Amino acid sequence: MSVEPGPGGAPNPDDVPRLLEAMRAVGSGLQLRSTLERICETAAELADARYAAVGLAAECGDGLAECAGEDTDGQAVRWIGRLPDGYEETGGTGGTGRSEGACHPSEAGFLAVPVRVQGESLGTFYLAEKRDGGPFGEHDLDMVRVLAREAGIAVGNARLYGAAKRRERWIDGSVAVTTALLSGGDADEALQVVAEQARRLSDSMAGLVLLPAATGGLEIVAVASEHPSRALGLVVPPENAVAGQILAGKAVFVEDAASDPRMLVDLSRGYGPTMLLPLQSGGRVLGTLVMARAAGARPFTDAERTLATQFASQAALALMMAEAQRDREQLAVYEDRDRIARDLHDLVIQRLFATGMLLESAQRRSVLPEVRKGVGKAVDELDVTIQEIRTAIFALQQGPAEFPARLRTRVLREINMAAVPLGFKPSHRFVGSVDTVVGELTAKNLVAALREALSNASRHAGASRIDVTVDATVRLPDEETGVRLTVTDDGIGIPEGGRRSGLKNLKRRAESLGGDSWYGPGSGKDGGGTSVVWEAPY
Repeated sequence: MSVEPGPGGAPNPDDVPRLLEAMRAVGSGLQLRSTLERICETAAELADARYAAVGLAAECGDGLAECAGEDTDGQAVRWIGRLPDGYEETGGTGGTGRSEGACHPSEAGFLAVPVRVQGESLGTFYLAEKRDGGPFGEHDLDMVRVLAREAGIAVGNARLYGAAKRRERWIDGSVAVTTALLSGGDADEALQVVAEQARRLSDSMAGLVLLPAATGGLEIVAVASEHPSRALGLVVPPENAVAGQILAGKAVFVEDAASDPRMLVDLSRGYGPTMLLPLQSGGRVLGTLVMARAAGARPFTDAERTLATQFASQAALALMMAEAQRDREQLAVYEDRDRIARDLHDLVIQRLFATGMLLESAQRRSVLPEVRKGVGKAVDELDVTIQEIRTAIFALQQGPAEFPARLRTRVLREINMAAVPLGFKPSHRFVGSVDTVVGELTAKNLVAALREALSNASRHAGASRIDVTVDATVRLPDEETGVRLTVTDDGIGIPEGGRRSGLKNLKRRAESLGGDSWYGPGSGKDGGGTSVVWEAPY
């Protein structure tokens, strides 16, 4: 039969201690599954039932989130076959209409009582098969109602605790992102932190950051994935429907990315539920944050969507603040360069010019040909020096975009910068046309890998010699042409159990481009030191 939920009568006095023990178990912890299993065990014992189970609906309203049971042959959870509807059910040997759709181990009798929290039905408490073969009575129904109320309390407490822990995790992630973006370090590394935090916090398979591309659309600038991905550097064209919505400041939620016609096939293969959130602040869209779960994974709940949207807003604000901070720093650099250029022009060149005039005057007075010749040569050198200083002044007055640095220049710049903390200048060697064949995306990541390798050598290696080689003539394992960076030192090497976070960063950078990175023996005696290799396609 099927009846509306009611208050029921009082439990048997003999069952009160065990009911109180079950209620005590509800308040003894916040682990939902163990609490529900304890309640099921108590219910099966009190009602003398072979089967007791609780099925809870997922917070998204689609499917079951928790299923705990107590039985003699491991079958209890298999007959929880539908979502809660808020009604109680009892059945005997003839079954009932309400049991249709549920898979019961037999029709020897069952009870189904809703689990509620503040009037909302969140699941169903089931009992089936009295051990003596008889039907369930009113006493059993009253007892199950009490336990169902306690299960509702457990569900409510556990979900509140879970929601609080999730919020705490997202807040911690936002702090990590803000710190990375405002630290003044490498911008690419900071964006990678955003992608990694987004993937971790949303329990996703991949996290991506896209920024507006120079040619229009959105370019993938950071990828955090459970598996190697070659998505880095790909551009979503502006005519793509999803890109248009994102650039308009609208969030896009996709149930199955692999089958959604709006998604790019190359990017969405293997992905299921996906969130695409605009990174916008002050009405300006700075980019896009993507969180994608594997195909067939559970969809994002409303709570997860809200937390992710708040995270994206915080990341966008930090991104805008970092951009403003870089603008201020760049302005300070420009002002300093202008000051240096003025000093060179107004002071140094004028003094050199005056010195040249004094030398020319001395040259005219001298009667010795050797002296006249030597002074004339000195005057010529001063003229050359003045021209070089004027060239330097002109370069100081130009913006970096007016003279884009080639890969060779950037590599040499990193080597010269590393010479200060190292106390010596690493040697370098270029093989092939590195400036013409290596694309900008690969070049940018190679320079970042070189910076990481030199930094590690400076801080940990204790080396007296470092050799840097950039080879643009290599063949990768898949026969694709590529560029290989090798940084070799004669230091102490990598100790067993030592930190390898820097090496992991190098490998991740290479894999995101379809390449690889590894390390081996160095150039010291008997293979001492370390050799770091980083390679990627052009």
